[in-house]
Amino acid sequence: MHERAVRREDTIRDEDVAESQLATRRANFRCIAFRDPVDGVEHLALALGSATEDVLVRIHSECLTGDVFGALRCECGDQLHLALDRIADEGSGVLVYLRGQEGRGIGLVAKVRTQVLQDSRGLDTVDSATALGYPVDTRDYGPAARLFRRLGVRSVRLLSNNPDKVRALETSGVAVVRRLPLLAPANEHNLGYLTSKRDRLAHDLPQIAARVLE
Repeated sequence: MHERAVRREDTIRDEDVAESQLATRRANFRCIAFRDPVDGVEHLALALGSATEDVLVRIHSECLTGDVFGALRCECGDQLHLALDRIADEGSGVLVYLRGQEGRGIGLVAKVRTQVLQDSRGLDTVDSATALGYPVDTRDYGPAARLFRRLGVRSVRLLSNNPDKVRALETSGVAVVRRLPLLAPANEHNLGYLTSKRDRLAHDLPQIAARVLE
């Protein structure tokens, strides 16, 4: 178990949380809205059950174009729905939806600017960001860790292809007992995006090879 001292400013206050029931086509989730004490952003979590050990969790960074509009150039929307399916099928788990993390944290306008370079100059997501002076990834998973502590979650099975999320959670005091892949199908629009995530950011994406061999 990874433990760390919890400072008062690391604790989500009661007055910064609201909870209701959210009926969806998958399940009737606990809907937990919270304002993080560190970044000041309002985030959302959907939870089933009351397990505190080996909890199935997904930390999902906001992607308006993928999550809402079904953009094919990323796999974000597919991953969101796959994660909710997995949690609903198990009947237990937590999905934390982190807002303010568009484009790996650079924001919506900046993300669209990088996409212009990707389309016009063939740059990948890493090079298009740095070409415009943006950092490659500024996301902070601390809000999710703070919510897990509030819910009493001590250890998790993390739905993710990103090893950095494992390290970030464990640094924040949440034990990751297993990382479970969350593989969305590759297509002609997102193959380059997924390839750069694998080759430049060390994401575990074996489905790319299968797509190339088709």
